[in-house]
Amino acid sequence: MATTLTQAAVERLKPTVGRRRFVRDAASRSLYLVIHPTGQRSWLMRFRRPDGRVANLVLGPVDASRRGTTGEPEIGQPLTLVAARQLAAKVNTERAAGRDVVADHKVRKHRRQIEIVEATANSFAAAARDFVEQHAKPKTRGWRETARNLGFDADLEPREGGLANRWSDRSVKSVDAHDLFAAVEEARRFGTPGIAVRRAKPSEARARKLHAALSGMFGWLQRQRRIDVNPVASLHAPGAPKARDRVLTNAEVAKLWAATDALAEPFGKVIKLLLLTGARLNEIAKLQWSEVSEDRSTLTIPGSRTKNHLPFDIFLPPAARDLLDSASRFDGCAYAFTTNGATPISGWSKTKLRLDAAMGIPAWRIHDLRRTAATGMAEIGVPPHIVEACLNHVSGHKASVAGVYNKAVYADEKRAALVRWAAHLAGIVSGEPAKVVPIRGGSR
Repeated sequence: MATTLTQAAVERLKPTVGRRRFVRDAASRSLYLVIHPTGQRSWLMRFRRPDGRVANLVLGPVDASRRGTTGEPEIGQPLTLVAARQLAAKVNTERAAGRDVVADHKVRKHRRQIEIVEATANSFAAAARDFVEQHAKPKTRGWRETARNLGFDADLEPREGGLANRWSDRSVKSVDAHDLFAAVEEARRFGTPGIAVRRAKPSEARARKLHAALSGMFGWLQRQRRIDVNPVASLHAPGAPKARDRVLTNAEVAKLWAATDALAEPFGKVIKLLLLTGARLNEIAKLQWSEVSEDRSTLTIPGSRTKNHLPFDIFLPPAARDLLDSASRFDGCAYAFTTNGATPISGWSKTKLRLDAAMGIPAWRIHDLRRTAATGMAEIGVPPHIVEACLNHVSGHKASVAGVYNKAVYADEKRAALVRWAAHLAGIVSGEPAKVVPIRGGSR
């Protein structure tokens, strides 16, 4: 039996104990008020589909506020009596046009569910974690720094105040160039979001690192078809850092050598080896015994530990071998230089502060020792291509097309150059003229 419903009647009608109560609206074909035993009320349409089956289409809950909705009512919204009748009329119009409104509703509902899942997976936090785990971590050695700049801690959990936390629920598609500019500018002026700074002063380096992390992430997302447009493409990149040219003078080298003797072991040995070989810090500091030849004459650094990912032989002059032989060994420890027998040495910032205090020279960095060794070898007559070979550089002589075909490793020349440099370095440290060893085949 149909009843001409009013809003007051919708709110006043009582539920039936133990079952739902259906009240048909006489003013609207196929529309029912459903009153649940709990007192909850909703709107439902009941009609036959094109194939003859009876269908029940839930329109939405009753809107008890009486405020109604702006715009056309839609399935799933809270609906007043007026809105329910309008929606029922729209459904009946579509049915009259031959559409299967139930099937259409299921398709729309499924699409919305997919959109919700995709929105969750494509939130900034989720997308940034995917970028780190699937791209940065497997392919770059600096992935931890990238993760920090994107707002993650060591366990790839969003850090408080970081971008992964700040934009955790935002879709990456909604993050635009204005948002990214503001984040990079914040990094430049005050500090990278989520990373504390000792002194809040402008830093182009911070801005550069955050811009690089965001550029890598959004470029990867675009290649993965997770975004259509890369917002970083329209963002001005911070200027490149000024190329460093700091080379320690002979007097500064002598001061450094003397200062290393006061360092706790094995930090002093590593600093001296860096000067003797021109190697990068981590190539020596993270050296493993498996990378040392039996006669202690050669270090073979695998491509996984070199900057250019090419394996590299470092030849050790006698002074370097003596340093390596005097390193303390821990049973079962793979690392040549360690303080705990489990991990390679770390804490270089503190070591550098101790050296600075002892030396009292203009600002320098540990990486400047590599440049100092290269410059020193060139000054004593080591040919440029041999200096590059000693440093494992693929530049200059080997960067050209000819370098692709020039596979010479210059083993003898590299060994002679480092012996020559070690002798010269001994002279600098002792203040006595060094006996220079000539390089044979240097013009090769």
